[in-house]
Amino acid sequence: METAIEVNDLVVHRGKREVLHGFNCRIARGSVTGLLGPSGSGKTTLMRAIVGVQIVKSGTVTVLGQPAGSPDLRRRIGYLTQAPSVYLDLTVQENTRYFASLYGLGAAAADRAIADVGLADAARQLIATLSGGQLSRASLACALVGQPEVLVLDEPTVGQDPVLRDELWRQFRQLAAGGATLLVSSHVMDEARRCDRLLLIRDGQLIADDTPAAVKTAASTDDLDDAFLTLIREREGALA
Repeated sequence: METAIEVNDLVVHRGKREVLHGFNCRIARGSVTGLLGPSGSGKTTLMRAIVGVQIVKSGTVTVLGQPAGSPDLRRRIGYLTQAPSVYLDLTVQENTRYFASLYGLGAAAADRAIADVGLADAARQLIATLSGGQLSRASLACALVGQPEVLVLDEPTVGQDPVLRDELWRQFRQLAAGGATLLVSSHVMDEARRCDRLLLIRDGQLIADDTPAAVKTAASTDDLDDAFLTLIREREGALA
């Protein structure tokens, strides 16, 4: 399959600490890849490097055939950060229509993105008055509105109820079916089963890069939580 994202020997320092240690991975076009690992494992740092907003010490990151951060990629990548990236003094609709205008799109595209994340009823509500889950969805609408070829989502389902979480994952699958490439981070292993492929990361190192079924097979278990713990123990044992 054609590669959308390629990371080679990536080393990143945050302050005086090395966060990613020669990280390597490839992500196929038109797929949903889960980036899973505990808090502090390096997930957000990797995503920032892929989007092109992270200073790297060494290594390369290529997205859609171009170096990460290239000006030509700005209209082709959507990025949802953990912290809301919307204007609190504007409504959901005003925020989304503003971001749509940056892509040369009109009100219809913005309203469609709002509906896709389940915020149609709150479209005219000020961002500052939204709940935490609604705030995350408003940010997601702004990331989706440009119909990006690559969508990088940092824990997009945190704080969402089970029904909405399921609806969002259905939306992610539809985007991938349409040719978009999604990288979705989470620390909830239950969401891993929804992905085409998993990148399991621990302390800035890649523990596994395979399908959910293959990860479970490699760890001789049907439970992904157990699989992750088993692979960590095996790696730590090999390094001891």
